[in-house]
Amino acid sequence: MNQTEFVKLITPFKDKVFRLAKRLLVSTEEAEDATQEVLVKLWDKKNGLDKYNSVEAFAMTITKNYCLDQLKSKRAGNLQIVHNNYTDGQAGMQKQLEDRDSLGWVEKIIDGLPEQQRMIVQFRDVEQYEFEEIAKMMDMNETAVRVALSRARKTIREFMTKTHNYGIG
Repeated sequence: MNQTEFVKLITPFKDKVFRLAKRLLVSTEEAEDATQEVLVKLWDKKNGLDKYNSVEAFAMTITKNYCLDQLKSKRAGNLQIVHNNYTDGQAGMQKQLEDRDSLGWVEKIIDGLPEQQRMIVQFRDVEQYEFEEIAKMMDMNETAVRVALSRARKTIREFMTKTHNYGIG
C-alpha cells in the first residue's frame, strides 16, 4: 500500500479518531499526539490492514486502548466525554440558552457515568457506531453493550427529568 492509498483509507475516519482521543484525554494537544500515534501504528501495519473487516473499527480500538494507557500512566481518575457538536441555528435566544443549559447538565451527567457507559454513549450516540462495531471495540458482546447503553440513557433521562421538574438537583 502506498502513501496515497493509505491516506484515502484513513481520511473518512481520522477525525473520529481525534474526537475520541479528545473526549478521553480532554487536552487538544494530547489528543493530537494520540491521533498521530494511532496513524503511525496504522501506517506500520498498512500491508496487513486488509485482514480486518473494518479498518475504522480497528483504528478506534487502537485509539481507545492508547488513550486508556495514557490515562493510566498519568493515574488520571476520571474520563471526560463532552459533546460539543450540538447547535440549533433556528432557535431563539431563550431556546438557545435553555438548550445550552440542558447540554451542560447532560455533560455533567455523562461525566458521572461509569467509564464503560461513558465510552458506549460516546461511540453510539456521538460517533454513531453500530452495536456490532462497539462490541468489537469494547471487547464485549452486543447484548452487554445494549444493556450498558440502556442503563446510561436511563440515568441521563432520570437526572434530566429531575432537573427540569425540580430545578437544580
